[in-house]
Amino acid sequence: MKTFSAKPAEVVKKWIIIDAEGAIVGRLASFVASRLRGKHRPDYTPHVDCGDNVIIINADKVVFTGRKMDDKKYYWHTGHPGGIKERTASAIMNGRFPERIVKKAVQRMLPKESPLARQQLSNLKVYAGSAHPHEAQKPEVIDFAALNPKNSRSA
Repeated sequence: MKTFSAKPAEVVKKWIIIDAEGAIVGRLASFVASRLRGKHRPDYTPHVDCGDNVIIINADKVVFTGRKMDDKKYYWHTGHPGGIKERTASAIMNGRFPERIVKKAVQRMLPKESPLARQQLSNLKVYAGSAHPHEAQKPEVIDFAALNPKNSRSA
């Protein structure tokens, strides 16, 4: 009996769409990262991009649990001495690019800075509104909120 190893040419990718309205960020990012890697498939191979293409809509309507919206801080460094900067989650959500919160959460759940991780992250499309330009791919809708009652928060 030999161990099966998928080859990149054999992989059949699906397109899935997830509505993030009311979804909790960490749970959504964990689900999407697993789908991007392909860990839900029986022919999962760690060194091959065998995951699905994921479209996330309404990324500006995700929620945090507890007080994370005001307490959670995102840090970055400018590269200059003393150049550490920070911004709260609420400042990002109210800013120009609220979809970056979801994209960064998913990116940080993928393997760290490797060519495979960059390739898998390129299969993720995040949109702040409900419109997206991927109708031609006929994406399959996954009701993320219905998978588990803890996945979404109402009001």
